[in-house]
Amino acid sequence: MANYRVPEGVLAPFLPKGLALDTLHGAPCASLVGFLFHDTRVFGVGWPGYRDFEEVNLRFYVKRTIPDGTVRRGVVFVSEIVPLRLVTWVANTLYGERYRYAPMDHTLDLRSDTLEVEYRWTLGGRGHRIALTADAQPRAMAAGSDEEFIFEHYWGYAKRGSGTTEYQVEHPAWRVFPVREFALDLDAETHYGASFAPHLSGEPDSVFLAEGSAVQVRWGDRLRVTNGAG
Repeated sequence: MANYRVPEGVLAPFLPKGLALDTLHGAPCASLVGFLFHDTRVFGVGWPGYRDFEEVNLRFYVKRTIPDGTVRRGVVFVSEIVPLRLVTWVANTLYGERYRYAPMDHTLDLRSDTLEVEYRWTLGGRGHRIALTADAQPRAMAAGSDEEFIFEHYWGYAKRGSGTTEYQVEHPAWRVFPVREFALDLDAETHYGASFAPHLSGEPDSVFLAEGSAVQVRWGDRLRVTNGAG
């Protein structure tokens, strides 16, 4: 996950009703994320050819205060890229997300003291990649750390017409691998538009690699909200 400060004005058009931006060190941020689905099941059923695949997405961080005063911290996806057209249709139809198709592959190379991870895909007539090298041994995230902020969001939100869909994401706290080197080759404007391009073109503010785990995505609910954070 490569993390960048992004101005509020850039994120505002993607912010669903009823939410406020969640900030890190007082600033909104977005993350470019590459990860691998493994043994995926929809309603408990695993479909051959659709269980293991890559995804690259751009997401930002939000929060919602529910009537009892509890704050739910979540994410909104600007765009998600996968190499399977059916997955794109299911995610867009059931959850109101912004998936699109692109041919993709990845490399995962675990050695005695290093872990190398790379995601590659083709979009807009050219290849793109996100890659890093990290220590081979993971460690627990420190309480209150930047890593904890980035990874510990357990709600997903999406615009659905004039409303907002909320769904819960369940997984244990992940361990992280200390990152040594990072590389990115990305045409940000082709992927996310001219407003994002200047903010994703420089060095990221931070780069993290998480071990991952079993994850359960609950069925989404439509929220009855008006503009604002409540």
